[in-house]
Amino acid sequence: MFNFQKIETERLVLRKLELSDADIIAKYAGDRKISEFTLNIPFPYLEKDAIWWINNSFKGFEENTHYTFGIYLKDTKEFIGGISLLLDMKNSRASLGYWIAVPFWNKGFMTEAVNQILKYGFEELGLNKIYAQHLVQNEASGKVMQKAGMILEGELKQHNIKDGIFRDLRQYRLLKSEFDLLKN
Repeated sequence: MFNFQKIETERLVLRKLELSDADIIAKYAGDRKISEFTLNIPFPYLEKDAIWWINNSFKGFEENTHYTFGIYLKDTKEFIGGISLLLDMKNSRASLGYWIAVPFWNKGFMTEAVNQILKYGFEELGLNKIYAQHLVQNEASGKVMQKAGMILEGELKQHNIKDGIFRDLRQYRLLKSEFDLLKN
């Protein structure tokens, strides 16, 4: 089986999701606020959805198409969210996606995780570009991207449909050359 990566930060461990986490994932992702502020998490979000997500993460690692990490607190080992890179190796880029459980909002955890995933994408995977999008009403997600050094590329008007409504997105990017400048 594929050897999953494990990434540690000061306060977090980014690692393989476990089927035993399905109930806590369903609880946290099932919070209506998570669905309201993310494009791809439905409401309601059930344990079967969590099991699908976990199994899909295994498949992504094995097929080298996307890398999804659970975000866990280093000291308690508690699951608090997820972060992923959807790879487009032909074009040497990836789409970054993430979410964090409501009790852990505004504590800097997501910025810490995003910084490490950007480093992983550029230094370990050899990507040239990593980009991310957020619903315009999710300003906190945009702030995470900005804190990580990502640059606003533009606003995509009525780009996706969620809950039957056309939604506007903002897209940020970071190029390898820009990442290298941030390190210095």
